[in-house]
Amino acid sequence: MQDIKDKTKYFNLFFLILFGSAFGYVEAAVVYYLRNLINFHTNYVVTNYKVLLNLGFITFISPVHPILISNKITSVELARETATIIMLLAIAYIAGKNIKQRVGAFLISFACWDIMYYVFLKILDNWPSSLMTKDIYFLIPVTWIGPVITPLVASIVILIIGVRLYLRPSNQT
Repeated sequence: MQDIKDKTKYFNLFFLILFGSAFGYVEAAVVYYLRNLINFHTNYVVTNYKVLLNLGFITFISPVHPILISNKITSVELARETATIIMLLAIAYIAGKNIKQRVGAFLISFACWDIMYYVFLKILDNWPSSLMTKDIYFLIPVTWIGPVITPLVASIVILIIGVRLYLRPSNQT
């Protein structure tokens, strides 16, 4: 019976990775469309902002002007980001049997989504030009900016932690 449970965990792990990776493509496609619609084809340049916290590898800012074309489009983007997190939480809840597994499932799907987002953007738009290219990571609760390498390294660490949490037997802490 334990053998079947272990196989099911690995099977579910595969589908969490598949979901996160496919979702990374959807995210990259949205950004690709946005960039083409607003005729944006270079690195992000955010000007006129207040630095809330600068950690060197990531900076949290409050822009004076909308990051995107208008406040309306920025609001839609904020709602899309919120929906993304809700979807990742939902798949994690379904995939896990307890809180530890659900946290692990969330971390796995989140990390795969983030890593594959950059892989697919490179394929679709030949962006970023390097791992040090500046990016806007997220807009919630404030705008996060920094080099592309930051979320990639963080996502690799998050993926490892997530897999360990997800696959660890339930009787272990």
